[in-house]
Amino acid sequence: MKLYEKLANDIERQIRGGVLRHGDRLQSVRQTSRQCALSVTTVLRAYLLLESRGLLISKPQSGYFVQLRPGSDAAEAAADAVEAITTPKPMALSATVDVSRLVLSTLRSIAAHDAVPLGSPYPDTGSFPLQKLNRYAYAAGQDPSLRALQTGLPPGHPQLIRQIAKRYLDKGQTVDPAEILITLGATEAINLCLQAVAKPGDVIAVESPTFYAMLHAIERMGMKAIEVPTHPEHGIDVDALAGIAASQAIAACMVMPNFQNPLGFVMPDERKQTLVELATRLDMPLIENGVYNELYYGAAPPRTLKSYDREGLVLHCGTFSKTLTSIYRIGWALPGRYRDQVEKLKFLNTLTTPPLPQMAIARFLTRDGYEAHLRRLRKAYAQQASLMRAIVLRFFPEGTRVSTPRGGYVLWIEMPPQVDAMRLYELALARGITIGPGHMFSVSDRYRHFIRLNYSTPWSPAIERAVITVGKLAADCMR
Repeated sequence: MKLYEKLANDIERQIRGGVLRHGDRLQSVRQTSRQCALSVTTVLRAYLLLESRGLLISKPQSGYFVQLRPGSDAAEAAADAVEAITTPKPMALSATVDVSRLVLSTLRSIAAHDAVPLGSPYPDTGSFPLQKLNRYAYAAGQDPSLRALQTGLPPGHPQLIRQIAKRYLDKGQTVDPAEILITLGATEAINLCLQAVAKPGDVIAVESPTFYAMLHAIERMGMKAIEVPTHPEHGIDVDALAGIAASQAIAACMVMPNFQNPLGFVMPDERKQTLVELATRLDMPLIENGVYNELYYGAAPPRTLKSYDREGLVLHCGTFSKTLTSIYRIGWALPGRYRDQVEKLKFLNTLTTPPLPQMAIARFLTRDGYEAHLRRLRKAYAQQASLMRAIVLRFFPEGTRVSTPRGGYVLWIEMPPQVDAMRLYELALARGITIGPGHMFSVSDRYRHFIRLNYSTPWSPAIERAVITVGKLAADCMR
């Protein structure tokens, strides 16, 4: 093969692979000559060959551009390649459920195929003030003081830290601003806190069922999860936890006491206090996942474990991803006595948290009625929870039981034992609907006939049809 033919074929592969797209301008003949160490004549012959193949067009004094005829093989190949890049297909699932692959498959199905997001862990973003936040981020980007790397270093931007501390104060809880560390969402906060208090091989106590992100963190760090019985209204069984701790070493306990995912309960205050007292006696760190704390349906926000902590053993984690925007990925940690270690790990793991999203959120909290936004969100979620509960109880198989969430945006559903949630997941996905099978929420197989549904999307005929369809598919699984 001659050099010009090889170059032409290389460029054609880039066009068919979607790297070079219709209308893109190629580098000039001289630039390509220098980069590829070829003569100008060789490059020019390659471009002319591509032009004869119907892949390029020459524009006088402008250069060569990709030109694909509609319906041609090259155009169809390029379109398929672009689709493959921008909308990856769902991952194949093995016979043994791999939770992380299952979660990723669900999210890809929503993104790639516009599947109904009943299985999404994220809130619907349609009611989030993203345009205002983007304007604040743009304005912050004009501030020269924010362009240095140092503005994103731990602990975070002081204006945002002040606003977070003020939010706690407004809810009746005093926190030390110097304890707050800004993170890349609550996931990073939880991971950093776990890494600060435990090491590979340690045993971590978790609720059962529990949010799978906690299980991911434990698995990724080479630790072992032990499940503690959890009441659907009262939360983790403190006596059972004490019994487990008496028989083996527990390095830490990870809990979500308010609007627990997936059960939706609020742990009673006296039980929260009892849990913190047990942790104090055992000198056992408590990692508190508080990501839904602002999404309460009652008249007042629930108390946190952190509010009962006097020894710095509660590492409290929060985020704006569930209430304001999931795009910016801004969270925080209040790590108690482990604050310095968490800050060091933050620096070693990700160095900084981008300052522009921090400033955008800080300015929104200062100027734009965050509390009014939250009131609208809480009202909508409470109404949507009632609607989804009613549809589930009407159209799912007889014997189905449904949680009564007091906040957040997820519903936990126990179906008859004959229903395999993984089979239901596959049937629903084939109809363009995602659900969260119970396998995600435990290291055991005890929730194989449970599913979690997300009701944050505004109620519509499409959502109603999807829930009814899942119910009918569940009935089919019993035959």
